[in-house]
This record gives sequence, structure tokens and C-alpha cells, in this order.
Amino acid sequence: MKPLVLVGRSAAGDLTGLGDEQRIVRLRCPLSAPSDDHDAALIADDNDWTLAQAHGYRIAVGRDARPDGTSIGYVRLPTGFAELGEGDVLSVHPRSGRMRLLYRRSSRHNFFLVTERCNNYCLMCSQPPKKVEDGWLIDEIAQALPLVDRATPGLTYTGGEPLTEWRRFIGLLEMSRDLLPDTTVHVLTNGRAFAAPEVARAWAAVGHPKLSAGIPIYAAVDHIHDYVVQSKGAFDQTVLGVLRLKDLGQRVEIRIVLHAITTPRLRETCSWIARNLPFVDHVALMGMEHTGFAIANDATLWIDPVDYQEQLKAGVDILSAAGLNVSIYNLPLCVLEPSLRGFAVQSISDWKNAYVAECERCSARRDCAGFFSTGRPRFSRGIAAIAPECARS
Repeated sequence: MKPLVLVGRSAAGDLTGLGDEQRIVRLRCPLSAPSDDHDAALIADDNDWTLAQAHGYRIAVGRDARPDGTSIGYVRLPTGFAELGEGDVLSVHPRSGRMRLLYRRSSRHNFFLVTERCNNYCLMCSQPPKKVEDGWLIDEIAQALPLVDRATPGLTYTGGEPLTEWRRFIGLLEMSRDLLPDTTVHVLTNGRAFAAPEVARAWAAVGHPKLSAGIPIYAAVDHIHDYVVQSKGAFDQTVLGVLRLKDLGQRVEIRIVLHAITTPRLRETCSWIARNLPFVDHVALMGMEHTGFAIANDATLWIDPVDYQEQLKAGVDILSAAGLNVSIYNLPLCVLEPSLRGFAVQSISDWKNAYVAECERCSARRDCAGFFSTGRPRFSRGIAAIAPECARS
């Protein structure tokens, strides 16, 4: 199982005629002319080179060597790089040869990494924070957003903590509102920044009708949450942030990653949410991605999902009875009790989504979240093909 390769580096000589500065390009079929200088011809065969030159493209992207006598700037993709398509957006650094696929038009799971900095240090973080100056990422996103297809159903902003430079990030949300008014925008944030009234008000002032924040609360007890995120006082700031956002009429999702620290207390955590935060818009109970810090902390965090089904069912029942919208993310259907399968969704991003041999003969595969292909996947002893009569409760 391997995730799609969305980041790579071209060999010396495979980037030609591009100059030295970073280029962000939108890929186009060369049958039609480019709409502006950001459009690059997507080359599939020799005929595409003729079309690209005839239509005035200045940049082309492909997998084979550039033909002799061709003057168009060229990006030759590294071996194994993900398949590209019409409307995809690619970032290229000619000096280093490094390239990143920023947006895939065919995908339902597009995301932008805003920063690798964070004021939490979560035990299971899949994107371990770094103390780096990476404000250039916001600049890159700002250049890419105008190239994103307006029909894109959803975008996610993630980190690190996206609100690390909150004023600049609010600017990105305003761009999203103006350029992609019909696109759902979900921000994965630890929520602590919203404890500051000016941040919560600035967020609300964006006025995007499809904007939401996904905020983790890992326990109903402050010191347990603070231990999971490795930051004293984080629980109080997070809860205050949720309250400020909801007071301003903003959409909030509560996220709980399921592991050996959170699952023994899941019943009480869900009861606390039902009593104290019944106005949140969604609660996501999430299987853990075994990558990043989750690998380093495996002995502390790993628990087979089969072993927390009782707590998971109790949590779902409590939240549902309270009228809350609740979903189960990132867990294959076969490890869930049949009564829970109706709450499970296909949540794993397509670029890192995979299935195992047992899935080949499973009647529920089409509806199943499958498995993470990233990191060092851990597999439940409960994995087994589901018979047709048992697919859904």
C-alpha cells in the first residue's frame, strides 16, 4: 500500500526554459488555447507538442523528454509522480527541481497545508510541527486559489495550526469566499486562537456561508486533553474558542481521535459534549492514522478498534440521543459493530486511501473507508470480508 506521490523532484536537466523563480501552473489540454500565462499544456503524446506550440503555450508538463527543436519551457515529471489531469494545479521550483501537486480537479479531498508550525504537540500528530519560517506557504496558496476550478465541492485548510498567522490566514478565507463562493471550506484547527475575541470576530466577519472549523476535544477532563496535545491550559482555550465561534453563529465540528488514551473515556467525553456543547454542528469520532508521532508513541496509543467497540457504541448512542450529528471516520466497516456501520463515512483522502486483500471479496467495499496507506499501518484483528446480508445494520 502506497499513497499517491504528490511531491517530487525532477532530475537535473528535466526543467528547461522556466527561469529561476517558482512557477504555479494550471494544466490544460493543448487542444484549446491558454487563458493566461498560468496555463501549461499537459503533454500526453508527440501530437500534443504540435498543438501546444500552435496555441501559444509557454510552458508544458509531461513525462517524456522534450523533443529537439522545441522552445516551450518544460517540466518533466519525476518517475512515480501522480497522474495529472485537466485543471490540476502544480507548483514548480526550477532551481531545486522540487514540485508539488497543490490541487487535483478530479479529487473530492483537496487540501492546502497552511503552515507546519503549531502551539500543540499532539501525541498522535500526523503532521509533526516544526519551528520553521514557512509564511511562504500562505503566499503559495494565494497564488494557487485563482487557478482552482470554481465548481470544486470542497477545500480543507490544515497544518500545523492554520491560525498561527491568523491575520494572513483570514485573508485566505476572504479569497476563498470571493473566488470560490460555492465551495465548502473546512479548517482543521486546534481552536485555541478563537479564545481571543478579535480572532473569533475576524473569522465570523469573513461571512463565508460554507465555512466551518474542525476542532479537537479529546477528553471531558482538562488535564487529559492537555496531556494528549502536550500543552497545559489548551483545554480551557479550546472550549472557550468553540463557545466564541458558536456565539457568533459559526459552524463548528468537534473531532475526537480514537486511541488508547481517549477511548476508555469516550462515553464520558461524549456525555460532556452532549450536555455542554449540544449546539455544535457535527461530532467526528476518528480512527487514528498510524503515521508521524503516532508511530513514535505506538506503545502508548495503539489499541485495536475491536477492543473499543463498546465505548464507541455508547458514545454514538449518547450523541445521537442528544440530537447531535455524529459520524465515524477512518475505520473500515468490518471492525465496527453492525449497529455502528450506518454512522461510518468514506473519510480517508483518496491520495492515501487503500484496501487489503480481504476487501476483494467484501460486499461492503464500495461504502467502506478502507485503510490509510501512509506511515506504518496497523491492522485490526477484526478485518474480514462482510457477507452481503451483513453489510449494513
